[in-house]
Amino acid sequence: MHVHLIAPSNEDSTYIKPLWVATLAAHTPPDVEVTFRDDGLEPLDVSRALDGAGRLPDLVGLSVTSKTAARAYAIADAYRARGVKVVLGGIHVTALPDEGLEHADAIVVGEAEGLWPQVIEDARRGKLGKTRSLASPSLYRHEGFPTLENLPLPRRDLFTSRRYVPFDVVQTTRGCPYPCEFCSVSTYNGTTFRFRPVRDVIAELETVGPRVLFGDDNVMVHARYSHELFEAMAPLKKSWVAQASLAALHKVENVEVMARAGCKALFIGFESVDDTTVRSVGKKQNKPSKYVEIVRQLADHGIAVWGSFVFGLDEDTPASFERTVEFCVQSKLTMALFALLTPYPGTRLYKRLEAEGRLTKPRWWLESEHDAGAPFYVPKQMSREVLRASWVKAWQAMYSYGSIARRFDPAFDHSWIQNLAYWPINLLMHELAERKIAGGDRGFRKHRALDLPFGL
Repeated sequence: MHVHLIAPSNEDSTYIKPLWVATLAAHTPPDVEVTFRDDGLEPLDVSRALDGAGRLPDLVGLSVTSKTAARAYAIADAYRARGVKVVLGGIHVTALPDEGLEHADAIVVGEAEGLWPQVIEDARRGKLGKTRSLASPSLYRHEGFPTLENLPLPRRDLFTSRRYVPFDVVQTTRGCPYPCEFCSVSTYNGTTFRFRPVRDVIAELETVGPRVLFGDDNVMVHARYSHELFEAMAPLKKSWVAQASLAALHKVENVEVMARAGCKALFIGFESVDDTTVRSVGKKQNKPSKYVEIVRQLADHGIAVWGSFVFGLDEDTPASFERTVEFCVQSKLTMALFALLTPYPGTRLYKRLEAEGRLTKPRWWLESEHDAGAPFYVPKQMSREVLRASWVKAWQAMYSYGSIARRFDPAFDHSWIQNLAYWPINLLMHELAERKIAGGDRGFRKHRALDLPFGL
């Protein structure tokens, strides 16, 4: 049997090794051939033969996010038109399984560990989706959430391209208790923490390269577990980057243990510099009055900060954009990402905006160039046109040459990212702001992805 896994592309695709592929391959029986294609690296031509060797697989699997949905469905439809069985999984079809089933023979709802071998066996016997319950014969789902203990090591041998950013992705925890209105993590992974045993994580880290990207939504999610893990990591001498919540970063002992373990940069969801705004979306752990102090503390321990901010929240006004850029300059953030608020299906935000009649394109993810039409809802404090125009100006202001110069201070930030990569990264972000954000160059990221941080 031949199983072909495909990572669907979209205009925001990043050149990061997809952990879901390595995970599914590790859960595939050894007598089944597994191949992989990254649509972002090698685009599929759905109008022609889908396999360059002319050989069609027995089963195709795709993981679908909202921003890859249109492309994933096109690929799935093309394979099914050629008689190939298709199974879809991922956060988007978990939220919208009925939509996913319009393009697949079966859907994996939620996490695939423990389900994937059954999917393979059903496909091998020609009974894909036919042996499930009568209520949902084409859905494979867990009762509850699977354990993270004794998982097989991901199969990273499938990642042969040198175009990927040189980081190996490792995951240690799942689940998130924070009720952020616009986030779908807790819907997909649950509202309680699940942890991989530290010994299992260390065993995996011993098999990967010197640079690691933790795939956790919050790498300092539970102090006792995180301290145990990071103390065990320190002798490995890895350099790593990750996402982290602000909830634990005000404590210097948490920052110190991350630094000892090799942390070089954190992606932090500040979301807004306004107290009222962060509280309104459920981010009670964010305290804007503490932002500058936290950034400085991280910098003093050699950890650069890539800040994430969301524009278009209900409390945002036209003045919010300028205040946000001012904060980024004042705190000397190494980088910042400005996102337009996006109503992802399955989130409380989507349901609320739908109930309030504020969605302008309820199935925005089916557009071929969905980013060009954003925002997909009516903001409260400004028009959609003003929101988008102000978002563009914020990107340009953040990555103007003057802003880049003012944010640089080698005496302030002692991380290697700041001291060695700050100027190349920020000059490339300047180009992204002007060409992609302001100029609408859809091919920019595809041409320059290798040069941008984490393949942005």
